[in-house]
Parts: sequence; C-alpha cells; structure tokens
Amino acid sequence: MDESKIIPINDYDSDLESETDSEISINDSGSIDSFSDDFDFDISDDENDDLSQARNFNEIDCNNPSAPPPRFAFTNTPEIHLDFDASSGKMQYYEALIDNNLIDLIVHETNRYAEQTIGSSIPRRHSRGIVKKPTNEQYWSKRHSISTPFFSKVMSYRRFNLIYRFLHFSDNETFVTETHEFPKLSKIWPVLKYLTICFKEVVTPDRDVTIDESLMLFKGRLGWKQYMPLKRSRFGIKSYMLCESKSGYVWSLIIYTGKGTLFDEKYKHMCMSSQVVMTLREPLLNKGHCLTTDNFYSSPELADILIQSLTDMYGTLKPRRKDVPKKLLSKKIDKGQIIAYLRGKVCVMKWMDKKAVCLISTIHNPEMVQVQSHKNEIRRKPKAVMEYNNTMGGVDRLDQHLTNYPLIKKRGKKYYKKYSFIYWTYVCGIVLCCTKNGGKDSHLQFRMDIVDCLIERYGEVSGKKGRPALQPNPMRLTERHFLEVIAPSEKKLRPARKCYACSLKKNDNGKRIRKETRYFCQTVSYQIGFVIIKNCCNKGNIYW
Repeated sequence: MDESKIIPINDYDSDLESETDSEISINDSGSIDSFSDDFDFDISDDENDDLSQARNFNEIDCNNPSAPPPRFAFTNTPEIHLDFDASSGKMQYYEALIDNNLIDLIVHETNRYAEQTIGSSIPRRHSRGIVKKPTNEQYWSKRHSISTPFFSKVMSYRRFNLIYRFLHFSDNETFVTETHEFPKLSKIWPVLKYLTICFKEVVTPDRDVTIDESLMLFKGRLGWKQYMPLKRSRFGIKSYMLCESKSGYVWSLIIYTGKGTLFDEKYKHMCMSSQVVMTLREPLLNKGHCLTTDNFYSSPELADILIQSLTDMYGTLKPRRKDVPKKLLSKKIDKGQIIAYLRGKVCVMKWMDKKAVCLISTIHNPEMVQVQSHKNEIRRKPKAVMEYNNTMGGVDRLDQHLTNYPLIKKRGKKYYKKYSFIYWTYVCGIVLCCTKNGGKDSHLQFRMDIVDCLIERYGEVSGKKGRPALQPNPMRLTERHFLEVIAPSEKKLRPARKCYACSLKKNDNGKRIRKETRYFCQTVSYQIGFVIIKNCCNKGNIYW
C-alpha cells in the first residue's frame, strides 16, 4: 500500500475561522471532485487504488485532537411562506393548510361513497335491530354526572353518526391495485398526498432537522402492523417522519406498509433505512441542512451520499455497519475515554459511558466538553453527544403533543384511524407553525379557539329540543342553596313560581299537583322555585 496516499488525520488547518472558507468542487454529474487543501481526498472513478485508500479510517490522537471538519455553507433560507403575521386570526393559519380545496375533496368523495353504499346499508340496519349490543355514546348522554350539553347543541348524535358513517376519501370503483401508486393506503391516499404537499409549501425548515419513527396505536388485524417495544404504544402503524429539531414541525412523512412502502425509485438500490432518509430529504438536498438520526439510519455509506449533496449529518451508529473500522468494536476502553477514526469529512467515534456509545458525524471531532449533572457533578462528554441530545427530539416532541389530546377511538374502520392520525398530526403542525410565526397561545388554547371559530363559521348552536331528561339532577339534594324572595314587579306585587318538587307528584285523579312559592335559589343557574312553607306536601322540608 502506498502510504503517501493515505489521508493524514490532521492535514487540515486547525485555525479555520469560518465554515464558509472551505471550497468544494462539484462536477457536472453532481459528485464531489475534491475538497480544498483542508480535506484532500479523491472519490473519482479513474483509479480504484485511490478510491480504496480514500475510504480508510485513520486513528485520531484523542488527547490532542485536531479541529473538527467545517460545516457546509447553509444556503437555504428558513422562512414561513405566509402573507400574514402572529397578529392575524388563527383561522388564517388553519385555512392556509386546510382550505376549501381539501374540504371539497372530502365532500365529493363522501357523497359518491354514500350513493354507492346506501343500498347495502339497509340489510345491515335491519340486522342491528335483531342483534342488540350496548353502546357508549357518552358525548350525547343526558346523565347529569357526565353530560356535556355543547355537543347536543351543535349537532344531534343521529346526524353526526350519519356523516361519520359515510365519510370517505377515495373512489372505490376506479381503484386498481396494479396501477395505484400506493395501493395499501388507497383509502386515504388523496388526503395524505394533499396534506403532505401543503405542509412542505408553507414552511422552509431550519438548518437542523431529524428523522425518526412514530407509532400509532393499533392492535387489530393488519398485515403490516409493527411491534416496537421501546415505544409507548408498542403495537401499531409505523410512520417515518422528518421534523424540525427545535419545534417538532412535521415537514414530511412516510407510512410504512411493508414491502409496498412507497420510496423514491432512484434510491431503490440502497438499503431500506437509506431509502427512507433520501426520500424524505429529497427536496432539502444541496441546501446545507444538517440531519440528526439514530443508529437505525446512520452509516458511512449514507454519510458519503449526503456529503455529495452538501448535507451534513450526525447521530448514533451501529459498530457492525459496513465500512466501519473493526477496531471501533474490538478495542476496549475505560469509562470516560473516547477513540475516533477519520475518513475525509466522516468521523466515527466510540465513547464509554455506562456502556459503549458509537457515533458518526460530518461536523464533529472527538472534542470533550464539561457538563453539570442533575447531582451537580462535573462530567466530561463528547460535544457530539451533547448536540445529539438537543436535536434528536423533534418527533418525540410531536408525540408528546398528540398524547395530551388522544382523539383516535377504538371503534371505527381501519382507514378512519389512519386518517385521524394523519389529520391530528398535521393539526399539531398548524399550532407549531403559528408559534414559529410569533404566536403566544398554548397548544390547548389554540385548539379551543379553532373549535370556536369553526362553530361560528359552519355550525349554529341550537336551543334545547325534545323532552326533558327523565333522570332528575342528583346534585339538587346535596348542593348548598340560599333562600331568596322573588322581587315584586310593576305588574305583580307578590310574584310566585311553580314549586318544582310538588309538580313531580300527582293527586288521586292522576293530575300533577301545582303549588306556587315566593322563594327560590339564586345559586342554581336556572333559578327554579322551591317551597319552604308548612302547607307544602312534606311539612317543614325544602323542595326546589
């Protein structure tokens, strides 16, 4: 082996003042011909020997490490592509992403599906009358202990159930498995595709982005259901998400459906984890972004591909990955020590904490920094580990928001659950978009305001209809009441009201008893009258 062709680990200037000082030459095909003198390695196809030499890692002196590789110049401009600011109404944010075009799409497909299904629904309705099963429609319940009058005022349960029954997002008659671009998600594909495009157009993400998995709880029968023991749900439908590291804004996602998962065709020669990364990051390449991943995605091969696209990356690494130096796995080190190997701009490290932690980075060296633990102890950790902990939690922040507002019900069709997960994931993105643009409201306040705005626009709160509840209010016997006399008016000097308790009783003829009283309780919202006089049905007792 010609040792003169091996890249020294410290052949670049340690006094670099700016990441923009390095020069990169890119040929017409898009690959890198050479870095500046600071990173001189040749990845051309002319000489196989030069290529093999350039891919060898060299050990770094961790006691006196050289300067870390510089970042690529960040050429993208983080911004929100909206014509309004935080002072604008929340409905403008909502309509910027979920506009009338999406509503028209859902209405069109829902109406078509209703026409196709109305005939087959008649025998099912008859069957439900024969085979009776209990239901749990608590939102419309009239029990005083759990009643929520808002839902029944906005819409009746029958109307809501009818709309929910015929909710649909695609045309079943035109669906052909062989020609559909994503057949396993055909039921929700138009909505998923539309929302993904909208959220890419509205926001340009910051420099630091992350890719990770999210799991929607599902324990039913499904061929591509996943089991992930480290996730809270453990069983469910897995999605790969690209989020902003700082905010958790979902910029793109892919729902995993097994072998039929839709990836970009030009990356089909790669392993699946690399296909996920390249498909999600395709619109962000050559713009200087920095990607944070875990060891499921990270590899030296992926780092080389991203370098050619002017994209940095760092994250944890499996030491048995292809092209990783074997010494990284075999070499024993004590707790707190670190070893590292460099190949061009790619640095792989192994740091011993409670157990060995392997990392890969295109922007870090094995530099150690001092940190203070929760026990006020001063410890030394690699800088790459500290930045990884700060930027890897984008998807976890999103899952935290979704967990606080669980809206996916157990009962329902499979594709309803998928749609609900996608919809509420992007609603969370709307909240984060408003926050990035200067909004101050919390996640809960934003959701409540959106509900009020939607009711004002599409719904009309109706008054109380139908017969009164058969069950009396149990709190009328236990709450505190304060006696008041009904004030006289211009027309009536001694006004009185009907006694509530007496009106519930009947006389010998079967007619309801009517007694009037001048006393009532102001603390009761509806201020019904009650009797506290001796001639009432039960003497000496208070009725209201």
